[in-house]
Amino acid sequence: SISYIESQNITMISGDELLKAACCNLSESFETNPSIDVNFSDAISGTKQIRMLGLTSPYILITSENIPNIRGAAQAYGLSFIPGTWVESIQITKGAGSVTNGFESISGQINAELVKPLTDKKIFINTYASINGRLEINSHFNTKLNEKWSTGLYIHGNRRADKFDNNKDSFLDLPVGNQINVMNRWQYVNSEKGLISFLNIRYLNDEKQSGQTQYDPKIHKFSSMWWGSEVDTKRFDFSAKMGYVNPQIPYQSLGFQLAYNFHDQESYYGLNDYNISQKSLFVNLIYNSILFNSKNKIKAGLNFSSDDYSEYVFKSNIDRIDNSFGGFFEYSFDNFIDFNLIFGLRYDIHNNLGSFFTPRLHFRYQLNDNFSLKGSFGSGRKIANIFAENQGIFLSNRKNLNKNFSDKLYGLSPEKATNLGFSLDHKVFLFGGQGNLIFDFYKTIFDNKVIIDLETFGEFNFYNSSFGKSKSDNYQLEFLFSKNNWNITAAYKKYDVSSYYKSGLKEKPLQPRNIIFFNYGIESNKVNDKNWKFDITYNRLGKQRLMLNPRDSSELVNPHYSINSQITRVFSNKFEVYLGGENINNYKQENPIIMASNPFDPSFDASIVHGPIFGSSYYLGLRYKILN
Repeated sequence: SISYIESQNITMISGDELLKAACCNLSESFETNPSIDVNFSDAISGTKQIRMLGLTSPYILITSENIPNIRGAAQAYGLSFIPGTWVESIQITKGAGSVTNGFESISGQINAELVKPLTDKKIFINTYASINGRLEINSHFNTKLNEKWSTGLYIHGNRRADKFDNNKDSFLDLPVGNQINVMNRWQYVNSEKGLISFLNIRYLNDEKQSGQTQYDPKIHKFSSMWWGSEVDTKRFDFSAKMGYVNPQIPYQSLGFQLAYNFHDQESYYGLNDYNISQKSLFVNLIYNSILFNSKNKIKAGLNFSSDDYSEYVFKSNIDRIDNSFGGFFEYSFDNFIDFNLIFGLRYDIHNNLGSFFTPRLHFRYQLNDNFSLKGSFGSGRKIANIFAENQGIFLSNRKNLNKNFSDKLYGLSPEKATNLGFSLDHKVFLFGGQGNLIFDFYKTIFDNKVIIDLETFGEFNFYNSSFGKSKSDNYQLEFLFSKNNWNITAAYKKYDVSSYYKSGLKEKPLQPRNIIFFNYGIESNKVNDKNWKFDITYNRLGKQRLMLNPRDSSELVNPHYSINSQITRVFSNKFEVYLGGENINNYKQENPIIMASNPFDPSFDASIVHGPIFGSSYYLGLRYKILN
């Protein structure tokens, strides 16, 4: 659903929507939503990369319950570290997000709300198995201790032990490995005193092995007999949220957020080892009230963040500490009829970025009962974590042309960008149902962008694009319609994304110029708590520009499409079974790995990927729940 009355352009993905696909983790939770594009990042690691408005995830602020979460060292694999069953809902905000969450949001914000011990099922079990060898189990155990305290224990485990090489290139189509992910949540609610708080503790251990099928890390590690890779990640998260709402004056509230995480990745790719650890602290204090009357609301606060990075790459140690102290003020106006806006401004003092202001503006104007206009403007900044964000570099034998990477900022200036756009939303009434016809346009302009230059095959370079402004234009036409127990979502997206390289202005490689999306879902009427659910998704990717390479004779990739579908049988309010397929049409990119026959040759490259690697995949799962 899309909010019709919010100032911001927010798309809500509910828990019911998440059940339309396997959604094993957060990276797979956008398959039925056109606002986010999902594709494999390379031909070896099995990770999926998301994009919003033509920009990859480092330019999206990803938060968990409005606390910055997947960033820095977690950019490459972090989306796979949040199990899908833990997610209660997802809010996608197009354009720069709120100033309350920091200055890093450029193309948008994705916030994942997790299940709550007080409202989640008392017991929930979800099992999953696919023909590509993935086995998974999720279990939730929630207990209401008394009238004020509730707690939940959430355990996720997955494993892939079988090796598949369907395209016979000697490399695993998907990595083998396992993950254990455990979270304990505590919730306190005291309505009489206006207090609510959450306490989270989480531990993760994720191990992946990829490479050639005959690779054995105990024998072949760092040898030139077989090419292999291992990525071992350990992560610890702690967060606390406390809120107070004045029982006598409900519009006055005070919120406090505290989060600490430690992320440690030890990895190697062939003969290249890469290790990174990050210790992060985030503290946020937010005060809400009204100004004169309830039409005018204010939000003000202070926050502090610290990131301590330790990186080992290309036999060099790179250490960096980012400290930021900032204050923000946000004013909201709503006449409760046809106009509302949010204006925010924050000021930050950063040891590596300096001191700067970050403005954000969102507004909505309702022209009539069925037609509204939304607009936004904002800026954002970030420090590029070159290797953590682009680990596909290691899946090739490209020669590094950059000589300053051992510097704490890799010899680069921070990135700065401005995002502006608008959205037109018109309600549609057809055949007894209701829908929305929505047109979005968003433009991101970089005053300073970090370019990852892969244009010359066998080489890579990175530098600031100081000789011209890179940009990303996104046009989207979307149609939402629902009637009774069925609904459709159809969208057409057009992208114009270009960057200034040293060799000139060029279209962003491996970015579809246009995308056609269609989703249809239907649910039968319930009879004695029993019913059927069916869902199908069609996704067509348009032409993509390729970097010059010896594998592809053309600079353009022809359009291709994929079809996903799932059917669910609900046997009762406690038990259901689901069966699904991904890429049912079995489209596969031919020869995804360049020089797979000799991975230690200078021409070896597994990072130029524009489509699925595995082909069709089918899965079966069941859900069992005991309600409170």
